[in-house]
Amino acid sequence: MSPSFDLRSLLERVEAAAPIDAVAAVADQLAALSGARAVSFLIADFSGHALVRLGTATPPPHGARSAGSEHAHAMPLEGTLYGRVLRTQQAELVSADDGVHVVVPVTDRGDAMGVLELVLREAPDSQMMADIAAAGHALAYVIIANRRHTDLFEWGQRTTPFSLAAEIQRRLLPSAFTCEAGQFTLSGWMEPAATVGGDTFDYALDRDSLQVSITDAVGHEVSAALLATLLVGGLRNERRRGSGLYDQTANANDAVAAHAAPGQFVTGQVLRVDLHTETAQIVNAGHPFPLRLRDGEVTEVELDIDLPFGVERGTDYRLQAFELLPGDRVVFVTDGMQERNAAELDGAAALAASAELHPREVVHSLGQAVMQATGGTLRDDATVVCLDWYGGPMRNRRSSGGASSAHASS
Repeated sequence: MSPSFDLRSLLERVEAAAPIDAVAAVADQLAALSGARAVSFLIADFSGHALVRLGTATPPPHGARSAGSEHAHAMPLEGTLYGRVLRTQQAELVSADDGVHVVVPVTDRGDAMGVLELVLREAPDSQMMADIAAAGHALAYVIIANRRHTDLFEWGQRTTPFSLAAEIQRRLLPSAFTCEAGQFTLSGWMEPAATVGGDTFDYALDRDSLQVSITDAVGHEVSAALLATLLVGGLRNERRRGSGLYDQTANANDAVAAHAAPGQFVTGQVLRVDLHTETAQIVNAGHPFPLRLRDGEVTEVELDIDLPFGVERGTDYRLQAFELLPGDRVVFVTDGMQERNAAELDGAAALAASAELHPREVVHSLGQAVMQATGGTLRDDATVVCLDWYGGPMRNRRSSGGASSAHASS
């Protein structure tokens, strides 16, 4: 790549291509600029344990799934170069029989979408490495923009089939599971049960505040997913109307009570952090208490308990002060992390052991821990949201290649 990587040419090539060919357009342009023998994008699957290489080669690789001319070949992450690049958010290169493999992260605001891999004839110089890393970051925006128009990426990420309930539940989750900012980093993850249990998490960042929710609808499968849809839709609608935390929760509760069948309800917590005053308030609707890691010690944050959403119209939800100090790590969970067959999991010890991890890795490690404790059979969804609060004035974050510099070597 000499002269330096031409981002404008790359984006013009992508814009001219059909959405389904956007990644191929990036790959072709990179191959032309770098002289690479091969360029490929590997997208993270929904399990969080594998990467999927998408392609149209004939014949497809052994073990690949196919749909028409498309194929998706899943490869495990654990103990691989790809897994290391995703974890550290640092580019790596290794020599192999077919050339030098360069792997860079494809990440936006800490949301790790996958990796970009180039096979070169010789080791790149520092300028080419920087250009390839920039291309990986640009590819994250290409994925974000083009996945709105095609099911290709969604299909590729589904290494196991979705039930109808899982499809509905998936639509309730935020499009990015990680968000990095100057004052905080937030990550969420959900380990689904064998029968979908109605868990969700959500967040929104605006000029003045960060809002976070975690919810758990009673029941399983489609009924639980539809109940969760009522609450999440109610909370989002009120939030997007500009309602404060009290009105958001009160009106969303009334919507669930009005439209759900008798006996249906949703537990949950909704947190609002004022980014100017660095203060926070929380509503606790019958939900398990959060855990807080502060100065190496894990404690349960005890909250007053109000009725779950949907139990009674007109419920007066209390806005409780929620203390946040710089350096705090707060983890919100659903009761799937505390179910009987997850009893062997010591959540506090697992959280304490995660102190050096990025929140994206914290939620994955806690999810894996509960899966190990249950032998891989969850009776209820297990959902985790991790908030690292840095505090201080509102400010831009320091980032490199889509990941905050403070965590680039975690």
